[in-house]
Amino acid sequence: MAVLIPSAAIDDAATMRRADAALIEAALHQGRARLLALFAAYREGFLRVPHESVLNPPLWELGHLGWFEEFWIARNSQRLRGAGADPQAPRSPSLMAQSDSLYDSSRVAHASRWDLPLPGPDETLAYVGRVRERSLALLRASEADDASLYFFRLILFHADMHREAWVTMAQHLGVPLAGLAPAVVTAEGQWRLPAGAFRRGSAGAGFAFDNELAPHDVSVDAFTIDRAPVTWRRYLPFIEAGGYDHPRCWSDEGWAWRRQHSDGRPLHLLHGSSGWQRRRFGRLVALDRDLPAMHLSAHEAHAWCRWAGRRLPSEAEWEYAATLAASSGEVFDWGQVWEWTASPFTPYPGFLPHPYRDYSEPWFDGRPVLRGASFATAERMKHARYRNYFPAARNDLFAGLRCVSLM
Repeated sequence: MAVLIPSAAIDDAATMRRADAALIEAALHQGRARLLALFAAYREGFLRVPHESVLNPPLWELGHLGWFEEFWIARNSQRLRGAGADPQAPRSPSLMAQSDSLYDSSRVAHASRWDLPLPGPDETLAYVGRVRERSLALLRASEADDASLYFFRLILFHADMHREAWVTMAQHLGVPLAGLAPAVVTAEGQWRLPAGAFRRGSAGAGFAFDNELAPHDVSVDAFTIDRAPVTWRRYLPFIEAGGYDHPRCWSDEGWAWRRQHSDGRPLHLLHGSSGWQRRRFGRLVALDRDLPAMHLSAHEAHAWCRWAGRRLPSEAEWEYAATLAASSGEVFDWGQVWEWTASPFTPYPGFLPHPYRDYSEPWFDGRPVLRGASFATAERMKHARYRNYFPAARNDLFAGLRCVSLM
């Protein structure tokens, strides 16, 4: 008899990090259905995309997801060792003879992906389907310990991240997606937090990304933080006051970015005879000023804070507020837009890379951390310990900000 899995469990971040085989299988089915729906939208005239650093050919992305799953599960001779597996361990042959030369993101340069002899859509779909059949067979035969389930959880979350990247790319390209939009911000005001110490990072049983480890104690001074991300109602006066044209609002790096990459307003935001509008998945819609401001680079986030006499929170302050709110019932609204922090992406003390070496270690290069999640993030990825990280110049993300008052 099939076991009915509640959707609430599949969508819960804490539950899914400790998910058993049945929960993982249900989540994999859910995620695959959503992936195929996205791919179907891209097949309607959007499989060929421009050569841009923030894009990937959708057909390559689909094949990469199948390759990644096969590489770490069916082909991985050390799969049962979990986070202790040797990433260089010998691999069995792939179901697609040339898959390593096509889809290994560690070896296939980004700029070359447009010129690869990729299989067509139907052949690629068949490949990822066969890979999934093998993965599910191994999952159903798996032991229940964390090491045995580690790579199944990894491929689930990896696919979730790529689906959000597809939604981001759809916004960039104007792919018409329906039913995806942030909610208006209803929380108001600020929250004064006392100085304190807390345990930062993930701990305990279950899955954690390597950059969340090892957990350690940190202290923060007292600070006052917004209860919700900055809305367009708060952000627009900065534009209308000429903030994009005043170097004093910007850091030197930010002003250089502004002069080269921005036309004086955030990406996808337009102003015409009918007022402010924004592009949303290929359509022009009236701007709801109570939505969180988004498609902001870190430079724009810092500039708004400087104009408003505020600052971005540190990563530790953001996590302290989020975890304290969860235990105290205080309002700390997050999950509609990624939120830039003032902290660079660095390893925690005692960091040890997990087998997928390219997930964290190559990116400890000074880029800022984003915390929270966006409306396009899979619900099970919305974890208060999760660390996102992108170059400060990226303004195509569903990213905004919240601020801390200056002391």
